[in-house]
Amino acid sequence: IILKVDDSIICTLGNFSASAGKEKSKKTFNVSALTASLLSGKQVLNYTPMPLTGRNKVLYIDTEQSNYHCKKVARRILYLAGLEEADFSKRLIFLALRRYSPEERLNLIEQAIYDNIDIFLVIIDGLRDLVLDINNATEATMIMSKLQKWTDECNIHIHNVLHLNKGDDNTRGHLGTELNNKAETILQITKSIEDKHVSTVSSRTIRDIDFDDFAFCINMDGLPELLENHTSSSSINKAFTYDELSEEEQQCLEKAIYQE
Repeated sequence: IILKVDDSIICTLGNFSASAGKEKSKKTFNVSALTASLLSGKQVLNYTPMPLTGRNKVLYIDTEQSNYHCKKVARRILYLAGLEEADFSKRLIFLALRRYSPEERLNLIEQAIYDNIDIFLVIIDGLRDLVLDINNATEATMIMSKLQKWTDECNIHIHNVLHLNKGDDNTRGHLGTELNNKAETILQITKSIEDKHVSTVSSRTIRDIDFDDFAFCINMDGLPELLENHTSSSSINKAFTYDELSEEEQQCLEKAIYQE
């Protein structure tokens, strides 16, 4: 176990997870906090790292941002981790792969993983950019096979970032479906309806127990900051099956459907 939220296990070595959200929901800010927590060994937002001996490096891959914005992300992680810049530069390997093709990105990521034996965590901010077609079943299966191979052979954790559809809360394409089926945890990042500066983190799918949603804002320093006791009507409605309803609830639902 390398990361928890409250008593819920979020990340373990040998597995992969993801942060998913719609455009501008602050997914990268959330991942910055998660990364800073694991680099510093201290709680950041509601992310609590577990003690880890030996390997201490993080490989961070960004597939869509310019060098300028990649540097901003790296600087944000540095501030959140509270590390000295000299120590930080030895702990974080940052690859900006926007200029490359999907196949080249995939090869560069694989090379970086196998060339750096001190890595325990890999962030892939832009999993969609490793394929040509997000709805191609063959490409989706290939990417999942790569994630399973890398995490298993190198005993690392890989945290991915993927967009949700604009019209609903489903992860995009066949790639998103496969990620939902195979990932240890999917964190959903949702922008508040009441306040555009606030985002909520929820456990969309998780193999461990669910954790309570938590919210963060972006403070005056441009850093994610936890909002204590924040409640929002935009909290995610978690899916349930018909069989989970009580007999009385089933009767009410059937009555409402037949009336329509």
